[in-house]
Amino acid sequence: MTAENPLDAFIERIPEINELTPDKKERIGLMVGQVDEVVGLEHLVKCMTEDTSRSGDDVIQCYVGFEPSGKAHIGWKVLSLQLRRMLDAKTNVLIFLADWHAWVNDKFGGDMEAIQTTATYMEETFRALLGNPPEGTGPGQLQFKWASEVMESSEYWARVLRCSKGATLAMVRKTFTIMGRDEASSDHDLSKFYYPAMQAADIFEMNIDIAIGGMDQRKAHMFMRDVASKYGWEKATCLHTPIISSLKSSGSRMESFDHKMSKSDPSGSLLLHDSHERIRKKMRKAYLDPADQQSPVYELAEHIVLPEFGEIVVTPDPRFGEPSTWTTLEAFKEAVTNGTLHPLDAKFGVADGLAKGLEPVEAHFETNPETLEAVTALMQG
Repeated sequence: MTAENPLDAFIERIPEINELTPDKKERIGLMVGQVDEVVGLEHLVKCMTEDTSRSGDDVIQCYVGFEPSGKAHIGWKVLSLQLRRMLDAKTNVLIFLADWHAWVNDKFGGDMEAIQTTATYMEETFRALLGNPPEGTGPGQLQFKWASEVMESSEYWARVLRCSKGATLAMVRKTFTIMGRDEASSDHDLSKFYYPAMQAADIFEMNIDIAIGGMDQRKAHMFMRDVASKYGWEKATCLHTPIISSLKSSGSRMESFDHKMSKSDPSGSLLLHDSHERIRKKMRKAYLDPADQQSPVYELAEHIVLPEFGEIVVTPDPRFGEPSTWTTLEAFKEAVTNGTLHPLDAKFGVADGLAKGLEPVEAHFETNPETLEAVTALMQG
C-alpha cells in the first residue's frame, strides 16, 4: 500500500475508523500497512470499536495456514514479518499446521507420519523466525494448532458440508490453485474437491477474525467469504501478503503466479537453511536488468530486507567502490538504473541482508538439529 497513512484509503468507506483511539488506529495501521490487499476491513474495525472478537472476548484472533510439505523457502520470511507485526499489534497469532490438508494434497505420498514430522519442524522454524514470542491464547501471543486437532469435532465436519453445499464442481476447480494445482488435475480424486470447503471451515471453526495468506490464497479466502454471505456468518478480514518471484523470473505476472518462487526449483529459490555463501551464489544469477524496474532482487529488498532492518547495506570489493547504505527502495533502484550501484553489488547487498535475517533460524537448528535432519532425510527419500 502506498498511502503514507495506511488507513487513509479506507476512511471514506469505513468512517468508524475516525472514532477509534490513536492507539487502536496505530494497531490497525501496523496490521495492514505492508500487505498487498485488505478485504473486509469492516470486521476488524468493528472488533476494535466494540472491544470484542468472533470468540466473544477482546482478543483478536488471526491465523495463517500451512501444509507441512518440506523445507521452508524465503517466502516464509514475508509471512513471518507480517505475523511479527500482528503480534506487535496485540493480536493472538495462530499458525495452523494443515496435516490432513497436506495428506489430501498428496504431500510425501500421503505418509501422515512424514507430514507430521514436518509440522513439528515448522513449529520450530516459526518460533525462531518470530523471535520465540510468548505462547498462549492471549493478545501478543503465539499458538500452534494442527488440523488433526480441529477435525476431531463433529461440528467441524458439519461446517465442511455446509461450505460444500451449493458450490459447483466448476467453482471448486477454480480454487485448485490454492493447492498448487491446475483445474483439471484432480478429477480422479474426490477428496481434493473438499479442500476449499475444509479451508473455509477451518476459519469458521476456530473463530478467526483475520485470515492471512499470500496473494495466491486469495481464492480460498473469497470462497470463505461467499460461504459466510450465504449463511449469514461473520466474515473474517483477509490480509494478502506479496508473493516473491523466482530468482530467474523477469517482469511482473501476478495474475497467474507462474513466476512464483518454488522450492521445487532449487536454482530459482532461496531456502531458509541456505548458508550465507549459498544465498550469495544463488543471488549472483538472479534476474536484475538496470533498464527493468521489475526484479526478484527488488522484491526481496522491498518485502524482506527493508521491512526487517530499514536499510540495505552494500559492501563492494574495495577495489571497485565504497560501502553504501540505502533506506528506500526507490533510491536503491535508481542507483542501479543510473549506474551508481553495480547490479552484482546490489544483489550481494540484498543477499547479505537476507542472510542476516536468517541467523536466528540457523542458530536454532545448529543447537537443535534433530527435526531438520529428519525432514532432510524425508526429502531425500
